[in-house]
Amino acid sequence: MTDLKPARILAIETSCDETAAAVIENGRALISSVVASQMEMHARFGGVYPEVASRQHVLAIVPVVEQALAQSHFTLNDMDAIAVTRGPGLAGSLVVGLNAAKGLALGAGLPLIGVNHLEGHIYSAWVHDAGEQTPSAPQFPVLALLVSGGHTELNWMTDHLTYRRLGSTADDAAGEAFDKVARLLGLAYPGGPSIQQAAEEGDPTRFKFPRARTNSEWDFSFSGIKTAVLHETHRLAKDGKSLPVPDLAASFQAAVVDTLFTKTMSAAREFDAKEIVVAGGVSANRALRTAFKAQTEFPVHIPRLSLCTDNAAMIGAAGYFRYALGHVSGMEIEAQPTWPLS
Repeated sequence: MTDLKPARILAIETSCDETAAAVIENGRALISSVVASQMEMHARFGGVYPEVASRQHVLAIVPVVEQALAQSHFTLNDMDAIAVTRGPGLAGSLVVGLNAAKGLALGAGLPLIGVNHLEGHIYSAWVHDAGEQTPSAPQFPVLALLVSGGHTELNWMTDHLTYRRLGSTADDAAGEAFDKVARLLGLAYPGGPSIQQAAEEGDPTRFKFPRARTNSEWDFSFSGIKTAVLHETHRLAKDGKSLPVPDLAASFQAAVVDTLFTKTMSAAREFDAKEIVVAGGVSANRALRTAFKAQTEFPVHIPRLSLCTDNAAMIGAAGYFRYALGHVSGMEIEAQPTWPLS
């Protein structure tokens, strides 16, 4: 950090159903963060409705940015650059945030930095509140487990902004599997918190759900676990038994957590990682956090709960390192809904 120039970044995130803005200094110190969530609005659909999400971003983007600046006690003229999510995500949602960022950057004469949403999740592990004692930053080489509703992958980082994907999911992402299994069990959307809550009263050993084998040692697969839960619910119903939802939830959660933890630890040993980062929406799962914090083989960095789900602080953190290392975009950048992490 000592050889990187200081900078204050205004960041914007609109990749899915959260409209977010934040002000962050030097890639770590979070000065303000505002998130307008649409979760309740989309809950009735059992998932995010893209057109509704886009319209809500249009309504929320200006108030959210204004609130983030007001809470920071800075103005746009006090910023060094503007960072914005350019992908991956919902095309309509991305366009709203990207166009807002372009307008602000053009009007204020500030550099514009396009940020990959996935690298934003990884860089959430660098963020802390301004004014608190600065915690140690992840030390390279880092093995990063990115686990969310749309992505589950292991990335090897030897320095800032350098990624080598070791493995990813062959089918459902872990978060997607949580949502689908929650629906099978009659639990509310989003599935992650609902399954975690139900699992607290359940027996994680009652059902032996599979841990999928994959062609690549570091790849993941969660569709088999999801199908196993489906078959178990059908078997119980056929036998005239009521669903033991807590036990099913706990056993499913245990299988997913075991898969994520075991593969990450194995890869960290294989590649001689110095530290581990666990990030993304599913990193909020209590059982997953407990598993990684309980081991003492590797220092592990997991963002606080408010930074696990989509937010602009993580975009500002990644944006800072792009700005400080000279990776500045131009006004011609466009949204890339399926942009890979590279």
